Amino acid sequence: MQLRNDLSRSLAPFEQDRTLVVVLELSLSAWLVAGLVPGVVRQPVKKLGADPHELLKLVHRWRGEASRAGRAIERICVAFEAGRDGFWLARWLSAHDMEAYVIHAASVAVSREHRRAKTDRLDTELLKRAFLGWLRGEPGHCGMVAVPTVEEEDARRPSREREKLVGDRTRIVNRMKATLVRFGIRCFKPTLRKAAEHLEAVRTAEGMPLPENTRAELRRDMARLRVVLDQIKEIEEDRLRKLAAASDPEPGAAAMVRLIARIVGIGVETADMLVREVLSRNLRDRQAVARYAGLTGSPDESGSRRREKGLARAGNARVRRGMIQLAWRFLQFQEESRLAKWYRERTADRRGSTRKTMIVALARKLLIDLWRLVTTGQVPEGVLLRQAA
Repeated sequence: MQLRNDLSRSLAPFEQDRTLVVVLELSLSAWLVAGLVPGVVRQPVKKLGADPHELLKLVHRWRGEASRAGRAIERICVAFEAGRDGFWLARWLSAHDMEAYVIHAASVAVSREHRRAKTDRLDTELLKRAFLGWLRGEPGHCGMVAVPTVEEEDARRPSREREKLVGDRTRIVNRMKATLVRFGIRCFKPTLRKAAEHLEAVRTAEGMPLPENTRAELRRDMARLRVVLDQIKEIEEDRLRKLAAASDPEPGAAAMVRLIARIVGIGVETADMLVREVLSRNLRDRQAVARYAGLTGSPDESGSRRREKGLARAGNARVRRGMIQLAWRFLQFQEESRLAKWYRERTADRRGSTRKTMIVALARKLLIDLWRLVTTGQVPEGVLLRQAA
């Protein structure tokens, strides 16, 4: 039986004489297309402009060549590496009766030579070999990325935009504080709503007003900060409005967000990020959940050497950062929960290295418990819940 979201290998039978295999090396201005055409000795390679219609014409031409060679093509498989183009091309190809796959770039094995040759033509040959092994059902050749729908991609934008805006807010505030510190001013708070009105009264350590250019720079920074704060507030209000508009009995991401936000210590922003990034995905088991979040280890074993190199960091960086922050917050708000007690027992020696190592384990266990909560409704043991709205 096929596992849910099992993209490590293809489970469909691969008939090479009836399958047209195409791989793409994408760039901003041009695409390099390589194919394996049944019945044709040569392995064609063609450089095209970044135009999907030209690609469609080329694939149909290769299909015609296979038909003239006596091979009836029943399956067209197209693959390319995940990159800046995202998933639009995979969706477009699927709409034109092709099997489109997006290869995880880090899963393709490459030569470990220090100065290996690297060209687009060589990259397409690597992709072709890896893709053929995947189509044959052999594990370990490459991994595929799940292609999201337009709605799923769009649902992640508010959380990611807010994360960038929070970073912009921090940079602007730090820049203003650094500007003021250069004049010996430490008590003025540039983040206050009426800070611009009181800027004229600010005096340096020598008792002089701020220089003209510095005041102008601070006013511009405060104007940028107001815009950023207004945009953050707009995103948060829009999220709350959509959550309130979603009906309670309707299953989906909104119901998951409301369920997770009932846990004391987890806000709507964290719940929305976790649901949109990981918990709404159809992951097959708890190992896949932890691996996608990048919270699994990276062991290093060779001969008698046995050591752990730390987190693999191969998953979703947003989920990893958010879960580690949530784990520390969870210890503060859920002191009587099973996971908090487990953490305190493991870190009874009070050593800093032990606490930092075990907080990652706590984040992994907490994420798995949240996954069970939204999939089966099982509430983690000892966790305090808010009253349902």
